[in-house]
Amino acid sequence: MVERWFAELTNKKIRRGAHRSIRQLERDINEWIELWNQKPRPYVWVKPAEQILASIARYSQRIYDSAH
Repeated sequence: MVERWFAELTNKKIRRGAHRSIRQLERDINEWIELWNQKPRPYVWVKPAEQILASIARYSQRIYDSAH
């Protein structure tokens, strides 16, 4: 979830803006965080942990198999 949050920040604030200084970048990031937190929403997992773990296991096996 953290990665998703940073992707949103990057796509909606950092990449779109032309920041001429670190202060301006910091100000824009802080404004975006305030806006984001105005309507907080809990993250709802849509898959049970067993499905997620099984998917990771399959992916790990594919990576292992491709290396050998």
